[in-house]
Amino acid sequence: MKLLLAILLAFQAPAAAGKTLIHPPIPKSTQDTVAIVILKSAQSENQIKQLIHPYKEVKLRHVFQKAINGFSVQGSPEAIARLASREQVIHITPVTEYRVETEESVKIIGGEEIRDSFSKNQKLTGKGVTVAVIDTGVDYTHPDLQKNYAGGYDLVDNDRDPMETRATGQATIHGTHVAGIIAANGKIKGVAPEARIIAYRALGPGGGGTTEQVLAAIDQAIKDKVDIMNLSLGNDINGPDLPISLALNHAVDNGIVAVAASGNAGPNVWTVGSPGTASKAISVGASTPTLEIPYLLIEGIRNKFRIQPMEGSAKWVLDRTLEIVDGGIGRKEELTDVQGKIVLIKRGTLTFTEKAKNAFDAGAKAVLIYNNLKGPFMGNLESSSPIPVGSLSKSEGMQISKVLKNQRMSARLQVVSEKDQLADFSSRGPVTGTWEIKPDLVAPGVAITSTIPGGYLSLQGTSMAAPHVAGACALIKQAHPDWTPEQIKAALMNTAKPLMPNNSMTVTERKAAGDGNPEGTNVITGTADRMAYRTFEQGAGRIQVNQAIKAESLVMPGSIRFGKFSSSNNAHQANLKVENTSSHPITYSFIIPKQVEGLKWSLPLSFTLGPKQTKTITVGLQVDPFIFKQKVYDGFLSLQAGGMIIHIPYLYVLKEPDYPRIMGFDFAEGDQPGTYRYEVYLPGGAEEFGIALFNPEDYRFITFLDTKRDVKKGLIRKEFKPEQLPPEGIYIAKIFAKKAGKEDSIQTGIIISKNQEP
Repeated sequence: MKLLLAILLAFQAPAAAGKTLIHPPIPKSTQDTVAIVILKSAQSENQIKQLIHPYKEVKLRHVFQKAINGFSVQGSPEAIARLASREQVIHITPVTEYRVETEESVKIIGGEEIRDSFSKNQKLTGKGVTVAVIDTGVDYTHPDLQKNYAGGYDLVDNDRDPMETRATGQATIHGTHVAGIIAANGKIKGVAPEARIIAYRALGPGGGGTTEQVLAAIDQAIKDKVDIMNLSLGNDINGPDLPISLALNHAVDNGIVAVAASGNAGPNVWTVGSPGTASKAISVGASTPTLEIPYLLIEGIRNKFRIQPMEGSAKWVLDRTLEIVDGGIGRKEELTDVQGKIVLIKRGTLTFTEKAKNAFDAGAKAVLIYNNLKGPFMGNLESSSPIPVGSLSKSEGMQISKVLKNQRMSARLQVVSEKDQLADFSSRGPVTGTWEIKPDLVAPGVAITSTIPGGYLSLQGTSMAAPHVAGACALIKQAHPDWTPEQIKAALMNTAKPLMPNNSMTVTERKAAGDGNPEGTNVITGTADRMAYRTFEQGAGRIQVNQAIKAESLVMPGSIRFGKFSSSNNAHQANLKVENTSSHPITYSFIIPKQVEGLKWSLPLSFTLGPKQTKTITVGLQVDPFIFKQKVYDGFLSLQAGGMIIHIPYLYVLKEPDYPRIMGFDFAEGDQPGTYRYEVYLPGGAEEFGIALFNPEDYRFITFLDTKRDVKKGLIRKEFKPEQLPPEGIYIAKIFAKKAGKEDSIQTGIIISKNQEP
């Protein structure tokens, strides 16, 4: 007999749109859970055993020796909560899950140029530098990776064979793709084609893994004294205090450059996830390489529609005006009149590949798939399509579909070359609680071709952007073997190129497009009529490794966080260390920022540093809260360093911003057979927290799945046995958190199924 799991569905209930779901007050308030215990200082295994000895229900699982000062345990939530009161314990975090985030680009970041022109006596290829790839494993038999593979560990199966999962239906390719971007050396060449790759398989079948496995991989990489580690994995929890974020900070303290993907949950702000929230790591967002972007010009509609080509589709080349027709969901029976036409199809029910094949079989010339959720999206086809396939946003698709109901429409294609745009999917910051700018910078992460088991494939995601930075760090490390992780990070940030939307869009144009800048200036000195992406969207900008390697000046840290306004202190200061790495004197001076009413800058006067000299300077910002009213203020300070200008991103928070109070809710099968669990992250904690279930037909309250009072900030988790769940059926779940009289909530649908099958 097999128990079917309870499934979380992110479905839309149209009848519930705008409906307020009312739940009663939560009732006043044990299953085993797994948690990570963070200690104030390192302790031996015997000391840890003594620490947990009084708690008979708590079992020691793993002691981390390098990644963090701590260990993992399993036991009842009550016993683990009592353990948290011990003086040696900083905090305890439940184990969560991490997943993979799903040659032109090397040239764009300057990798190809610097490899051949650094010096007459040295070619920069990453030779002598070791990079840890903490991922799904690596196909070390791939001809482009055999030369670079230097061993590894499997933290899933606990052996020394970090080969990708090969099981049918759960096979993985992600780690091999990441490794190829860093150091492929064959048919294609990575950023650092002679760097040594050590593979740490922390994510198993299907690309999933736990906090324990990833921490164990970081722990082993620190023991192995790697130079750089790349983590193209993450979750959607925007918190600075998760164990893996802390572990990456610890790795940097051990002299290792830590690179992490920011996540693929953009374009909304506050979406950067752990470990991309780690303060000392390099958090990487995704930009676009040079792309030929097709635009659809439709007769009778004034605006043009930007098509996002899907990976695996034919090139968008249409030599004539074609009629557009509505193809519904893309089923065969809906595609009866598409011969020689562009067919508009709604996302859902069928895969992108099935929709494209059905349209091609029916004679369509091109396929446009529009989103069934708000916003645009990017997609991959499982197999190549002989006709162009692209995506549109939900609003664009519905606009075209609405017109098609009343009249025939024709369209023609306009192709525009674009590069250095921020990918829509790239997660944005800032980081909750610390108000830190993340990502730190961006790198190409769209349409990136790299190695996979058995061949090559083009993929996109911040997972593809991060290894560009890891490879760049390998080149810098080879050129400057004595540079610290802080110096390498600063070199990349100080020389990054701040990106502008559409390369030429002015402030007026951007506001007209509905993308104004109500909470900050974010104007780079010298281009006051043009607006960059926000600093917490792109960090310092897109990396330029050729410039970073030749950097003669370093400013550390590479970004400034002034923190949050306090009524007792409206004057804020930040210290920056300026280092002249060259062999000649350099004079430094700040360019005066644009005047903003209610703000007053205090900047150092011009100064000169001799060769290899450093100087700590103080930058001040004074705020008059009665005049200055913006909640979040960000932009770039510009420091003239000899003939170069260093752009330093900054962020200041005047009032508590409207970040989500509930993040990362998930409901799935538990770690033990027959158990179930939910996980959710509360950035600010809650006086009352609950998950209320409602009937989707009449929105009648049914029951609470769980309730808690006085919940501390961070990740919370609970496991259930099947008998603890409500009856089978479809429910609308309202997850809510109350604090200081305010209730934030999110709504989703869940199906609970306890059917037995042989």
